[in-house]
Amino acid sequence: MSTAADTKTTAAEAEAVRAEGAPTAAPAPAPVREPAPEQEPAPEREPAPVRDPAPSAAAPDPARAAGGPPALRALARWLRAAALRSAAILALLAVWEAAPRLALVDSTFLPPVSEVAAAWWELAGNGQLAEHTQASLIRSFGGFGIAVVVAVPLGLLIGWYRPVAVLLGPLLEVFRNTAALALLPVFVLLLGIGETSKVSIVVYACVWPILLNTISAVGNADPTLVRLARSMDLSTPRLFQKVILPASVPAIFTGIRLAGAVSILVLVAAEMIGAKAGLGYLINASQFNFAIPEMYAGIVTISAIGVAFNQLLVSVERRLSLWRVPA
Repeated sequence: MSTAADTKTTAAEAEAVRAEGAPTAAPAPAPVREPAPEQEPAPEREPAPVRDPAPSAAAPDPARAAGGPPALRALARWLRAAALRSAAILALLAVWEAAPRLALVDSTFLPPVSEVAAAWWELAGNGQLAEHTQASLIRSFGGFGIAVVVAVPLGLLIGWYRPVAVLLGPLLEVFRNTAALALLPVFVLLLGIGETSKVSIVVYACVWPILLNTISAVGNADPTLVRLARSMDLSTPRLFQKVILPASVPAIFTGIRLAGAVSILVLVAAEMIGAKAGLGYLINASQFNFAIPEMYAGIVTISAIGVAFNQLLVSVERRLSLWRVPA
């Protein structure tokens, strides 16, 4: 019995000592705290609607800011290109205006460009310029159109069929080296002094550039493409449509553009010989009447028509050559 009591007393004392802690014992290490459990993420809140800031002087309109700088850069590029293209013409006009006024040339025979512009405006105001321009354009464009209709199919035929080229080659060489103006008296003698002779001389002058360029274009078509098309059993009309004509368009239009310039120049010379209307007649009559500003006004009008007609042909060529890869 005493043994059991002593055991309980000893256990009680050990428990008391363990609770109070021995004074000489080393301090117990700090208890390690367990990491706090991860908190669940808070539910996402819908973003509040963003209000457009009030327009101010410091912040420009977004629509205007978005389209402003690119538009200004495009406008600057266009103005720079236009100034570069027109620099030579503006320099020529400045020299033309200054030379007569500085007595570098006789103003009687070369009046300043301002006087020429005034004469041109006067002719446009009284209707004479429109009348002469209309007469010249009808003759020129009529002859040019006939030449295109005749020369392009004939050039395709000669360029594609070798026997036809061999047969007509010497004849073409003879006539293409004969100047159109040299044959003008022949046309006048055979066809009279009316409209027929003028349109005919334009047709004759325009045929050769178109014809020769068309023959060259067909002859220089890529033979690999031609053989490939033939291997696909394409008929001759389809071969012309899919291979020959697309490959020939640039060279054909080179001849057409040359013919467009020739049509105006030859017509003016024809109108100087025998006509009662037209820009050539206006220039010749102004020279005889010593109306020098009116004469230069007619010359400037012819130049402007030539430039506009050439740009029209360039636009048509680009329209028909959309398949070409730009360089």
